[in-house]
Amino acid sequence: MEQIYPELDQLISEMADGDSEFKSQLTLAIHQGLEELKEKYAEGSTEKDDHKIQQIRHKLKPTLMMFELTHIIDELQAGKEIIESEGFDCADFKLHFQRLNEKLDVAIARVYKLIQE
Repeated sequence: MEQIYPELDQLISEMADGDSEFKSQLTLAIHQGLEELKEKYAEGSTEKDDHKIQQIRHKLKPTLMMFELTHIIDELQAGKEIIESEGFDCADFKLHFQRLNEKLDVAIARVYKLIQE
């Protein structure tokens, strides 16, 4: 089975530069950020609040880019375009939201595994 985000541990290790305490803190921060993204995106979706979604998207985008979580970045961009063109009450947004949650769940599980190592 193909490992999801195989480069993630390496990217975190490179940033930590041998500091195991920093590596642990960084990994935990990434995990918390992904959890927050999932939570706030769900709130924004339920409330149909594009501003709330935009805020969390902008807050986490640098982290997602730095750690090459491109599947999530791409899905967030797709969601932005759907909201701008069709709004929240369409089948495309519902499908996007489901795909985003699946991708976030995979990434959260991967980072959690790194925390446990």
